[in-house]
Amino acid sequence: MSALILFDFDGTLADTAPDLAAAANKQRLRRGLEPMPYELLRPVASQGARGLLRVALGMMPDHPEFEETRAQFLSDYAASSTVHTRLFPGIQDLLADIRRRGHAWGIVTNKVTHLTLPIVEFLGLMDEAAALVCGDTVPRSKPYPDPLLHAAREAGYDPSRCVYVGDDLRDVQAAHAAGMPAVAAGYGYLGGDHDITLWEADALATSPEALWEAIERVLPARTNSLPS
Repeated sequence: MSALILFDFDGTLADTAPDLAAAANKQRLRRGLEPMPYELLRPVASQGARGLLRVALGMMPDHPEFEETRAQFLSDYAASSTVHTRLFPGIQDLLADIRRRGHAWGIVTNKVTHLTLPIVEFLGLMDEAAALVCGDTVPRSKPYPDPLLHAAREAGYDPSRCVYVGDDLRDVQAAHAAGMPAVAAGYGYLGGDHDITLWEADALATSPEALWEAIERVLPARTNSLPS
């Protein structure tokens, strides 16, 4: 019996932080500020505009210019979201291996559809994904279980035959709320102030190359004995 392996996108499958950081730095340049070092922006890349504008500009959502700046950030990002973005090393082989073993895979992200689709298509993932659920596909996004359950239905799998992989505490919370084991991607955009062991994930992968071993440990019963 096959399983459905669902992945978060930013920081798990794709290294999108360079283009996100570039868009954040464009907001600094518009204000006559020097670009901020990439190393300071990467840890909040998966937090989207809210996290990046907080670090890049010290701007919180209650700032009177936040919505205008957020819109400009998203426009800048949409115009250049595939300049430096690539799959993490080993991910292409992992996805092919999942299919070779008789399983399916899909993507569940909080990134909205119009920002996600161009990148997914650029990376050549659309044709093989059994499901693609974005932040605006269903009314409630992660950490609610709704997008994971929607992906399972879309791909034709019961949640008990699914695994979710992500690099944020919200991913683990959403997986457990959906009744799925969670694999924490420890190489993602975590930042130095996160103790990933406190997330209570069912398995941990410290590199993309270690993902399959972690996934295999939590595969639902009767799925991990398929030929390799």
